[in-house]
Amino acid sequence: MISRMSQLFVRTLREDPADAEVPSHTWLVRAGYIRRAAPGIYSWLPLGLKVLQNVERIVREEMDAIGGQEVRFPALLPREPYDASGRWTDYGPNIFRLKDRKGADYLLGPTHEEMFTLAVKDLYSSYKDLPLTLYQIQTKYRDEPRPRAGILRGREFVMKDSYTFAIDVEAFREQYAAHRAAYIRIFDRLGFEYAVVSAMSGAMGGSASEEFLALSATGEDTFVRSPGGYAANVEAVRTPTPDDLPFDDVPAAHVEDTPDTPTIASLVAVANERYPRDDRPWTGADTLKNVVLMVTQPDGKQAPLVLGLPGDREVDLKRVQAQLEPAEVEIFDAFSDYPMLVKGYIGPEVLGEESGSGIRFLVDPRVGVGTRWITGANVNGQHVFDLVCGRDFTPDGFLEAAELREGDPAPDGSGPLELARGIEMGHIFQLGTRYADALGLKVLDQNGKLVTVTMGSYGLGCSRAVAAVADNTCDDKGLAWPRELAPYLVHVVVAGKDAAALAWATELATSLDEAGVSVLLDDRKASPGVKFADAEILGMPTIVVVGRGFADGNVEVRDRRSGERREVALDDALGEVVAEAHGRPSLVVPEQG
Repeated sequence: MISRMSQLFVRTLREDPADAEVPSHTWLVRAGYIRRAAPGIYSWLPLGLKVLQNVERIVREEMDAIGGQEVRFPALLPREPYDASGRWTDYGPNIFRLKDRKGADYLLGPTHEEMFTLAVKDLYSSYKDLPLTLYQIQTKYRDEPRPRAGILRGREFVMKDSYTFAIDVEAFREQYAAHRAAYIRIFDRLGFEYAVVSAMSGAMGGSASEEFLALSATGEDTFVRSPGGYAANVEAVRTPTPDDLPFDDVPAAHVEDTPDTPTIASLVAVANERYPRDDRPWTGADTLKNVVLMVTQPDGKQAPLVLGLPGDREVDLKRVQAQLEPAEVEIFDAFSDYPMLVKGYIGPEVLGEESGSGIRFLVDPRVGVGTRWITGANVNGQHVFDLVCGRDFTPDGFLEAAELREGDPAPDGSGPLELARGIEMGHIFQLGTRYADALGLKVLDQNGKLVTVTMGSYGLGCSRAVAAVADNTCDDKGLAWPRELAPYLVHVVVAGKDAAALAWATELATSLDEAGVSVLLDDRKASPGVKFADAEILGMPTIVVVGRGFADGNVEVRDRRSGERREVALDDALGEVVAEAHGRPSLVVPEQG
């Protein structure tokens, strides 16, 4: 059955939404694919739902191909399994919690490791039942503190989450490899450029994980890659710890007056003017910057943390947050409560477990044993020179705190790092036995001995994929869907009031539908300009214009993504359009201008 614009529940907008930050948000709202219900919460309108269902179809096909079996768990979940795994606390304020009329605690599911684990525990008890792969496509809920970018970062979203269960690590590795290959096929079919990078496991836990990032200049995630093939999310990059340096010839630490030097730049200027080095000028890299953060644990307890790092680098809060999860971090401003912390002149003397202050002191790996620094003397207008790590101070530990830079060496020695941005589309985790241990998932092995099941978890953002494809394929006129995701393959536009043209267009649309080509017919009594603008903003792959050439026996066929146009005789139109819908490569992405 053909769809008619005159009956379709859609309204295109001529102005950008006020809160739009990225192209996909702009065009999906303007084209009537989604509609904002509340911050981070969107309704899916008919056209948007068709695209989302196409994404889900691709995901199902590839999951089924590796032996996955689809299930559906509730979104409203009891507290007890999440208490057992520790995530009721670990998730902190990031989950929606509620009570029923009897006062029992529930949550809206952010992800379902616990429920899958318990289901397998209830039904399976032998190694003969494994390996097993289960998956679901379902709406998830997370209380994002700053929802943004439309459906890219929402509080409600559609995700495919799958889980593998194996008798041992060897069998698990085969399942993980199969999932990884399936993800590559899915993202290849979706049709956007992506990268596979090492990542942090975060609140999910597990021994290792990888992210699939859609390349996007507006993406929230920063990752690095090298010419030799290294690729990692910045949170997962580990700076090689430098070898210990000798310091026998370094002068004893000495305090000097450095008035009006609360910044690194002002300190370096005064140091070079008053206390110049013999070998070279002082630089920001010679200063030890001590940055104070406030760390809040999931139970609400707070404590300051000081991070020491070279003064020529900034603290990367996302990297710090990823390493301290489930705690949350923010910039410290309670100096009045800690008089020993002299703002702008903080030094290691009052920091660390051995100082008696109770303020934990962690340093970036670049602050290795034997490194020599200028740093605060804990007195206004004074700094310590020639302070040596391992001789004059000992930190409580190390933490990747500093921002990464273009050209930094790759940890594996594969060349200089390049920074890029992306949107997280998928994340696969080697969970190991974390959830199986917590929830008692064991089976009998070949020898009749109870063993803990090894698990994997694999998430893929279906609703987010709609936005990622839109971002990657749109232009300055609107959306431009690849054929495998488009709501309709063909958009037939009747330009003008000729009744014969409308009758012929209707017949063409009917024939296309009978040939298995989905079609949208614009039969509205609107101006040609409005219809052309709507055809471009809606973004169907092929646009057939029944207009001025109709009287001469021709119609115009347009390729929405390439912009190519050609005149086709009426008698040839059906065959041409069917061939285009079914015969061309469906995911050829043009160069973006």
